[in-house]
Amino acid sequence: MTEWLLRLDRRWLYVFVAVAVSLPLFLDLQQRVAVTPETRGVSEPVDRLPPGARVLLACDYDPSSAAELQPMTVTFLKQALSRRLRVIIMGLYPQGPQQANLALQEALRDPAVAALAPRYGVDYVNLGFQSGNEVVIQRMGSSIPAVFPRDHRGTPIEQFPIMAGVRDFSSIAYVFEVSAGYPGTVEWVQFAGDRFHAALGSGTTAVSAPAYYTYYPAQLTGLLGGMKGAAEYEALTGFAGKAMTYMLSLTLSHIVVVLFVVLGNLAFLLTLRRRATLR
Repeated sequence: MTEWLLRLDRRWLYVFVAVAVSLPLFLDLQQRVAVTPETRGVSEPVDRLPPGARVLLACDYDPSSAAELQPMTVTFLKQALSRRLRVIIMGLYPQGPQQANLALQEALRDPAVAALAPRYGVDYVNLGFQSGNEVVIQRMGSSIPAVFPRDHRGTPIEQFPIMAGVRDFSSIAYVFEVSAGYPGTVEWVQFAGDRFHAALGSGTTAVSAPAYYTYYPAQLTGLLGGMKGAAEYEALTGFAGKAMTYMLSLTLSHIVVVLFVVLGNLAFLLTLRRRATLR
């Protein structure tokens, strides 16, 4: 038995992992997750805002990080729009506003959001991409209309009711920044948070999250870390989505890998013991 395990073709491991990852995607199954205080620190400030308050969604990521970060963006849009908050979208990554548009399409299909029939330019607007990294954030602290005079379609922002009276970060009740790296959470904390005192929450990739926990709770109200953070956010807000399904895939695949590691080491140790006995 142990010799068979040691000779097992490693391609079988890939097959089992592929099945573990794929199977939950075809089943209506979701994993229960425990919600951490860091996740509550993103959701609860949004829940406390009155209808009509403006929130800023900064999409600073591209398709390579969308598996982890797109569910956060979708859930934030669902939460904000379902509470009749007005959402201003922008990005420091060229593809960020396009990712936001994809998230908007999904959020607007949610029954809780669709029932309110949010309108572009009134309830939400996409200001598009602006180059300049942290300089953009610094300039927004003085004048958002000066940095974004037009939306991503080229329409002057003066034509949108949502932008009436918007000056700087003092006009924004909450900032949610979705970050894949640079520019991202660090720059938003340094400028929007520390310099202009904006209320700020962040969602980031799992590999980056440990570096940002030092900002919580003094400089970040909350932090979503990777797929688990996105799944917690969905569970807390009640907008179950892809992250909760993906978490089950991750859990099953991790179980398969750990199981093979344990069995492989056990088979190796038993084989050594048997060979020593034969001597």
